[in-house]
Order: sequence, then C-alpha cells, then structure tokens
Amino acid sequence: MSSKLSFKSYWKKTPKKWRKIGDTILAISTFLATGGLFEMDALKDILSPNQVKTLVMFIIGFGVLGKFLTNFFTDDEELE
Repeated sequence: MSSKLSFKSYWKKTPKKWRKIGDTILAISTFLATGGLFEMDALKDILSPNQVKTLVMFIIGFGVLGKFLTNFFTDDEELE
C-alpha cells in the first residue's frame, strides 16, 4: 500500500505514517518556538528583537504548514 499526494484527498483519511509525520513536525516547531520565547533575553544577545520575533513566527508557520500539508496524503485505494 502506497500513499499519494492529491488535492482531492484533503478530506479523506490520512494514513497513520503521514499523521505521525505531521504531528511530529507540529510538536517540534511548538517546542522550538516555546523555547525561543522562554529564552528571549538570551537570544536578544545574539539577534535583534525583530529577528527573534521573525524566527519564532517562521518556526510556528513551518509547523502549521507541515501539519496542514500532510492532510493531502491518502492511500491509493481511497482515491478510486
């Protein structure tokens, strides 16, 4: 059984493998963004406050986008 990427498959059941990948991407990005917010003072020594905000927003956006994109995968049999 293989998985296929298709825009039509967004509302179909996402295979377990892709749900795990999407959840992992979201969990890692949440962990990194939260860590960045907690360590804001330390990061300000390395980056400007605007760069820290941009970095945290990019990490959050990457996690949400990764989770969203994995919803487009489905098993080949379900497309027929």
